[in-house]
Amino acid sequence: MTNPETASDNSHDLVLVRRFDAPCDLVFKAWTDPQALVQWCGPHGFKAVGDRLEAWPGGRHRACLIAPDGEEHWVGGKYLEVEPPHRLVFTHAWEIVSGETSPETIVTITFRESEGGTEMTFRQSGFASASSLEGHESGWSQSFERLSFFLGAEPEGPNHA
Repeated sequence: MTNPETASDNSHDLVLVRRFDAPCDLVFKAWTDPQALVQWCGPHGFKAVGDRLEAWPGGRHRACLIAPDGEEHWVGGKYLEVEPPHRLVFTHAWEIVSGETSPETIVTITFRESEGGTEMTFRQSGFASASSLEGHESGWSQSFERLSFFLGAEPEGPNHA
């Protein structure tokens, strides 16, 4: 079960709150186990391929999201905080074809026990523009729908009958 909530503020922060019918340790593992992460990460129709996932402070992550048309979107960053099973903080930047990266954002995810499941609060901070925030909101929302299915729960909310 997922109860979607979305909020943003004037500082270009994206906040998504989801509830899953799964324990915190399982939801946390879905974020930190490379074999689990590639099963659900990315918008609908995308395939994720992991390159590196070192879920410890100072560890790096890098993955590719492959669009249905085959276009590759590489993303990476560094873990700043890893507190199983309650908190993850990492940097997030897209690799641009020129070899540079997009402006770096900070992702903070907290997991707390809630009604026999887990409430996950996802915050991505530091967007350079409102359009970038909106694009990420759509992509993450679809990823979290896929995460709900991966965890074995049917999503609920206004978009699901």
